[in-house]
Amino acid sequence: MTSTSSVGVLGTQGQQNTSGTDAFADVDLDDFLKLLIAELSNQDPMEPMDNNQILQQVSQIQEIESNKRLSTTLESVVMGQNVATAANLLGTTIAALSDQAEWITGMVDRVSLEDGVTKVHIGDQTIDLKNVAEIVPEGSTFTVTDTTETQ
Repeated sequence: MTSTSSVGVLGTQGQQNTSGTDAFADVDLDDFLKLLIAELSNQDPMEPMDNNQILQQVSQIQEIESNKRLSTTLESVVMGQNVATAANLLGTTIAALSDQAEWITGMVDRVSLEDGVTKVHIGDQTIDLKNVAEIVPEGSTFTVTDTTETQ
């Protein structure tokens, strides 16, 4: 008489992230170290975590932290570039789509940052820098034309 047995994988499957957001976006180095210390404190003393696993986890969190710093730096560079670009438009006539979705033409009289978004102002109109369609040469006029094709 023979008997067979099967061995399953021990452990449980974690919850799946169905929201489409990064579940670790708010985890910083301090949070990770607290989790690692808790994991080490609660591990099975008969089967402690391998040193290579610990080093791999520490290496991964250092990489994540480095990527976060790099992303923050790049965002700052882009914001600085946008502010410099907008500042160069001061005193220049532009044609753009306002925040109220109206085409306007006028001279840029100030620049601002609103929630990290660079804005240029023509009188009381506010324009997102990305909505500037054209820099109008002095003495010329701007006419909005529909560039969409109908079939």
